[in-house]
Amino acid sequence: MRRALREVKMDPFQERSVFLDNLDRLFGKIHRRAGGGREEQEEMVCPACGSRYSKRTLAESFFVCPACGRHFRMPAHARIRMTLDPRSFREFAGGVRGDDPLEFPGYPEQIRRAEERSRLREAVVTGTGRIGGHRAAVAVMDSRFLMGSMGTAVGEKISRTAEYATKKRLPLVIFATSGGARMQEGILSLMQMAKTAAAIGRHGDAGLLYISVLTDPTTGGVTASFASLGDIILAEPEALIGFAGPRVIRQTIRQELPEGFQRAAFQEEHGFVDRVVPRSEMRQTLADLLELHEKRGHRR
Repeated sequence: MRRALREVKMDPFQERSVFLDNLDRLFGKIHRRAGGGREEQEEMVCPACGSRYSKRTLAESFFVCPACGRHFRMPAHARIRMTLDPRSFREFAGGVRGDDPLEFPGYPEQIRRAEERSRLREAVVTGTGRIGGHRAAVAVMDSRFLMGSMGTAVGEKISRTAEYATKKRLPLVIFATSGGARMQEGILSLMQMAKTAAAIGRHGDAGLLYISVLTDPTTGGVTASFASLGDIILAEPEALIGFAGPRVIRQTIRQELPEGFQRAAFQEEHGFVDRVVPRSEMRQTLADLLELHEKRGHRR
């Protein structure tokens, strides 16, 4: 596979947002090449063009392939650093953790491995911060934690974030990524769909702005609940967005699906997504939307 040699050009925002000093903590141990004396970080291969990069290089480009623009899935804390103003994020509900209500075989071990791999306690990080100087409540999901599945803890954290935003009259921004409801928690995980939707509904009834950002993948019960309820729905390029996946749909209807089915551009063309926004433009887009909403509120 060829190695991309193209230099990544960074604007002032990118320069101050690159968190090189935190990379080793984010990405875990350094791998030593067999027979070599140098320590190098684990490499990642772009599935679109085959270019190979260290995770450090990808982090500098916000996990977007410098050669072809393919958007990689992104850790929650990396996304927070990319999107929010420096040192403005304040996490809350960080201690909320799920249980094993069904005593599902192997579930506690799955949780333990997910915590170890992601260095998170659950599949969503919640808090408040500023985007372009505008204060907002924020929730960022992470697909490394059991594919971002929504169990009782995720539902509780999303609901608390929406309720806090309602109480403090803040706009709400949620970055969704999920494989759906967490089957290991049974009906309690499905209940989170109604719970989160109700909390979002109360936020909207108060006349407050909710921006939903759909990232790859956003599927299942998350798509069927809070992720689809945004006043404005944005999506990252090529994100898979739907309820059931293409394979299940194809097998059910016994028909071939259109090219790009359920991808972000397809959903934008069919009116489900308001705009597909490249990751490099996401922060400014959110800041512009928050500013417009803030000015509208001041005129009332």
